[in-house]
Amino acid sequence: MTTVQLEYVVAVDTYRSFVTAADKCFVTQPTLSMQIQKLEDELGVKIFDRSKLPVVPTEIGMAVIAQGRVILKESARIREIIADQKKEIQGTLKVGIIPTLAPYLLPRVLTSFMKKYPKVKLEVWEYSTEQIISLLKQEQLDCGLLATPLHNQHLEEHPLFYETFVVFTAKSNKLSDKKVILPEDLETKDIWLLNEGHCMRNQVLNICRDKFSMGEFRNLEYNTGSVETLKRMVELNEGYTILPELSLQDLSAKQMNMVRFFKAPEPVREISLVTHRYFIKQGVIEAFKKEILANVPEKMKVKKTKKVIDILIDKK
Repeated sequence: MTTVQLEYVVAVDTYRSFVTAADKCFVTQPTLSMQIQKLEDELGVKIFDRSKLPVVPTEIGMAVIAQGRVILKESARIREIIADQKKEIQGTLKVGIIPTLAPYLLPRVLTSFMKKYPKVKLEVWEYSTEQIISLLKQEQLDCGLLATPLHNQHLEEHPLFYETFVVFTAKSNKLSDKKVILPEDLETKDIWLLNEGHCMRNQVLNICRDKFSMGEFRNLEYNTGSVETLKRMVELNEGYTILPELSLQDLSAKQMNMVRFFKAPEPVREISLVTHRYFIKQGVIEAFKKEILANVPEKMKVKKTKKVIDILIDKK
């Protein structure tokens, strides 16, 4: 039995396909199949039921795969111990990040991180919250940057900062006349929202849940996953939207005049670095976490006087 064979077995279990698993492991499909067959012969059991599509593990195969995952994690920890002893930060770090955060946080972080840690290969994908959670569980991502709390017992949340929500309103909207905004000031027919599937949409609905009726939205339903598109819709049309604070950094003076802040306690989204509960690569993940914190304004790191908005729809 070899760790390579276990890696192939885990890959097939993850992707439920010998072809896809081989592609992800950078080997030919016959090579991967042969190594798994050798392992099955050695153990005297069938790990996968090849008669089904997608391929599924047998009952004994599930137990073998679960233990294989443990062995691979412990094997990776040996390399971590050696790297820690040498005081080296190296390896590959696979990161998932939600689209409403990526363009405003990553430009601050990536360049400085890569300069400090040239031996790290950083792979970043923009995914929805649900996709990041799924990929963390499948161990296809090392960590995720997303809004929390997630209420998921399989994941570990490491809160980083608290990003205030603000109102971005057209001059023609009555919100423009207010110095500070209360949730009850918000009108459903005037708001521009992200499309369903974005956790920030849920948070916006939670900010104003007492006022919103899902049947009251504007006649035009514009589906977008872009915060930048929401800004433009307000500028070129009417109404308002709710933005995360980091998205204000490149606004012109004219655009900043369209921004209104909420009265304390300000609604915020908690941004966390999220890992699987039994994650590896602790050294490089901790270095990445420190670099993020070094590039976030100090006031965002304080939770006091702020109200964290849940990413799940509040049914109350």
